[in-house]
Amino acid sequence: MREIRVFAGTAGRDFAAEMCGELGVPLSSTTVSRFANDCLQVQLLDNCRERDVYLVQPVVSPAQESLMELLLMIDAAKGASAQRITAVMPHYAYARSDKKDAARVSVGGRLVADLLVTAGANRVLTMTLHAPQVQAFFRVPTDQLNALRELADHFAGRDLSRTTVLSPDLGNAKTATAFAKMLGTPVAAAAKERSGGDRVEITSIIGDVAGRDVIVLDDEIASGSTVVAVLELLRRSGALSVVVACTHGIFADGAVDRIGGFAEVREIVTTNTVPTAARLAHPKLTVLSVAPAFAETVRRIHSGESVSALFAPLS
Repeated sequence: MREIRVFAGTAGRDFAAEMCGELGVPLSSTTVSRFANDCLQVQLLDNCRERDVYLVQPVVSPAQESLMELLLMIDAAKGASAQRITAVMPHYAYARSDKKDAARVSVGGRLVADLLVTAGANRVLTMTLHAPQVQAFFRVPTDQLNALRELADHFAGRDLSRTTVLSPDLGNAKTATAFAKMLGTPVAAAAKERSGGDRVEITSIIGDVAGRDVIVLDDEIASGSTVVAVLELLRRSGALSVVVACTHGIFADGAVDRIGGFAEVREIVTTNTVPTAARLAHPKLTVLSVAPAFAETVRRIHSGESVSALFAPLS
């Protein structure tokens, strides 16, 4: 893979280093500096001319800083005559801004997608966007991976005879159903009403959870308000135990402590798409790596192989 170059922004260095280890290529160096007027400058320290360039940077808190770094890296690679530029975003925070749900509100997911393409990105590689329509916001080829294989492997070998997979809302039911099929378990779903901000009410659970071990599967956990509401209803419904699993563990404002504080919760499982998750110290928290999946996708993109098999079971 002589012609490949992998660079990382500040938030993506650990993830990119693991990717490069899987690929057997060095992680090229990047410097990020700040002018006296607070503007950022990015310099790529390896030759990009006619190379296949991959820029690894999750758009995570501080989201505006990480996004600006990524845009500047793309611009630098474009100015250095890179043959192809792929923006590798393990997490894309602006995917939550996916529709006009109020008067005169911006649709940040689409705007930022346009910014990335305008800066010079020829391709996007990401994982588990918050809403399916966000993938169509990008006007370049966009590969969206999922972490269901990694999560399913984590539960392999356990006694799942009394287990039910629960989606915390009806919008995630398709993913929860696919995950339940992988594990060979029943599936249930919660009915959620959001009254504004982080105020969430879980009105009912569709499916049997009484006397069951429940795996709550969500795409991301930010403040944890939805999961906490689900846990309260599961307690009242007689669930035996709960494992909370998600792809993107943002865990803002002490969310891990609030979720882990429920006696019924045996484990909180997430992936390393958000770098802060790996730095949280909690006895119930397990962080799985999806860097090998990204590395395999990069290998296939670079060599011109199909990547569609990597999207299963949701493809």
